[in-house]
Amino acid sequence: MELNLVPISITRQKQDPAWNHCEVFKNGERIQIKCMYCGKLFKGGGIHRFKEHLAGRKGQGPICEQVPQGVRSVMQESLNGILVKQDKKQKLIPKLLACGSSSSNLNIGGEVENLGSHDDMNFGIKPISVLNTLEGDSNVVSKVGRGRKRGRGRDRNLIESNRPCLKTDLALVPNGGENPIHMAIARFLYDIGVNLDAVNSVCFQPMIDAIASGGSGVVPPSCHDLRGWILKNVIEEVKDDIDRNKAMWGKTGCSIIVEQCRTKNGRVLLSFLVYCPQATVFMKSVDASHAIYSADYLFELLKQVIEEVGSENVVQVITNCEEPYLFTGKRLMESFPSLYWAPCLAHCVDLMLQDFSNLKWINETIEQAKSLTRFIYNQSSVLNTMRKFTSGNDVVEPALTCFAANFSTLKRMADLKLNLQAMVNSQDWLECPYAKEPGGQAMSDIVNNRSFWNSCVLIARITYPLLRVLEIVGSKKRSAMGYVYAGIYRAKETIKKELVKQDDYMVYWNIIDNRWEQQRHLPLYAAGFFLNPKIFYNTEEHIHNDILSAVFDSIERLVPDTNIQDQVVREINLYKNAMGDLGRPMAVRARDNLLPGEWWSIYGGGCPNLQRLAIRILSQTCSSIGYKPNKISIEEIHNTRNFLERRRLSDLVFVQYNLYLRQMVLQNQEKDSLDPLVFNSKDILEDWIADNEVSPDNHESSDWKSLDPPVGNRTTLTPPGDEAEDFLSTRFMDLDIFNGLKGVKEEI
Repeated sequence: MELNLVPISITRQKQDPAWNHCEVFKNGERIQIKCMYCGKLFKGGGIHRFKEHLAGRKGQGPICEQVPQGVRSVMQESLNGILVKQDKKQKLIPKLLACGSSSSNLNIGGEVENLGSHDDMNFGIKPISVLNTLEGDSNVVSKVGRGRKRGRGRDRNLIESNRPCLKTDLALVPNGGENPIHMAIARFLYDIGVNLDAVNSVCFQPMIDAIASGGSGVVPPSCHDLRGWILKNVIEEVKDDIDRNKAMWGKTGCSIIVEQCRTKNGRVLLSFLVYCPQATVFMKSVDASHAIYSADYLFELLKQVIEEVGSENVVQVITNCEEPYLFTGKRLMESFPSLYWAPCLAHCVDLMLQDFSNLKWINETIEQAKSLTRFIYNQSSVLNTMRKFTSGNDVVEPALTCFAANFSTLKRMADLKLNLQAMVNSQDWLECPYAKEPGGQAMSDIVNNRSFWNSCVLIARITYPLLRVLEIVGSKKRSAMGYVYAGIYRAKETIKKELVKQDDYMVYWNIIDNRWEQQRHLPLYAAGFFLNPKIFYNTEEHIHNDILSAVFDSIERLVPDTNIQDQVVREINLYKNAMGDLGRPMAVRARDNLLPGEWWSIYGGGCPNLQRLAIRILSQTCSSIGYKPNKISIEEIHNTRNFLERRRLSDLVFVQYNLYLRQMVLQNQEKDSLDPLVFNSKDILEDWIADNEVSPDNHESSDWKSLDPPVGNRTTLTPPGDEAEDFLSTRFMDLDIFNGLKGVKEEI
């Protein structure tokens, strides 16, 4: 962001829907608009030009490639001058039977265009596809808005059973208005007590569509149906899906993931999953409370899973790094000489961040920042004011782990520094009663403290690459094996550039090297670095030779046949020299825009043995964190003492877990859609938003009903585009860094 840009709030008079998707700055006397999705700054042209940018319409500016499709559609309709064309005389209101309540009377007076011109910026029309048609005999009541005249003596309050209900009649309802369909769904969800993020399930909209397609009078399934034949059918669907994924295990190889969970009652549960690039599948769960510290017990469990998956398909087994798994991993590698045991890399990087946060000056900065956010997120009017000045953005940033959230939040706060300073120096803040309280005064002091911001910026710079490593390791979009080594390299390189003096940067290098120690026995990271074509052809040759030993280690373990081993080694020269198809102009261009495994699959046919090895290595994950869905209670299975019901619950968890894992692939759920105050963010962000003392005196200041909703965290930690690109854009040439990273052959 340019230093002379001053953020300004969007007034209620700005009624064009495009204003909800931008940030506005003042540069001298000029107003400039910044896209929340791609970060493009418009220095002129007004809101119409920006709307063309969102709509993907070629005009006087570039097209946004990051805007969600739903937003693009709304912008296109707005440019066309048509949201909906609705006949004034055909306004229908469904008469929904609710729990103990009468049918809702909804006022849909005036034209659709009038609804769009409401003073509130967030009050618009959401075209939600909830109904295609309602049958002619459906219980639909058509009413005119209160205060409107009845047309030509006809009573518009009568049931109109002679025409179908158009989709636009019910779906186009003011955002925040009383949509009776939404009210009915809400009552159901409130009644059964599920987490409200259930509506984010990829199965939710198909369920709505299926109900709507059945018309009026759809008979819902009974409890016995759901526990019986329906569950049986879904189990078969899931098993068929897993069988299709198994066909890929032989080509890409797979990783067995062991996820350990300790329940509130002290029970230790182990979940066994199988990862391949196409999908991750849940196999089973075991109560290991009685023998979790027994290496023999763990070995037998894992041996059984490996044999079930097929040892020839397994590239690695990922567990946590506790001592019993250390011995178990050694035995597994002895019993299965063609696979590796690997401790979870995400946990390793998280420990690096934990060690960083324990440094005194970093810890003090984090605590200052926490005192700021706790005050903001416990006073509704303060939170509304903050969101006004940040264009709806939040200053806390969820992440994969709690320690990662500490540093991602510091970075977000540094990104929003000017917005926060504009807030505490504004007339709005001076008139806020909380500005005069001790917490408000402390907040103003921190936000105006140059030393605090200098610390925030420096911490964000030296930890940002590690956060990116953690994002890549936890990514569900790409296999991480080809990027980890480069990511750790970039982390150390960035720290060296920022701190310059060896005495300064070695403090952080030592932390990284000490935690990396547990990963040294695994040559797959260096082999993934070597076999990733974009990295390989962007690295000095003497470094190729330096890590070639790790590639040879991988060949000897993953390729049992010695004849094929020799062929793989010969084919490495073809790769080094980019010979044959590997050197085609298309292949050279594709290094930048294809995933490394895909690149090998397309262009590696001239060296088939190396191709197969490269695909198997580059197709693996490095993490066991982030796969367990919070909403599934595996513990309930093991609490049930009836064998029949335990079997049924086990099958139900099998279905739930695999549907969740499938959703992780199908649904590109961006973290910027999260509200920090929602229940599912609590564990990660608790320390940032929870007040130390909750008293009855706080109730008046904590009225959630008066909160303005966040528009989504658009100032994202990861810039638009490829999440790994900045690791690969410059050359790798610092031998000192590689000397600290390269694996040394030693016993586990």
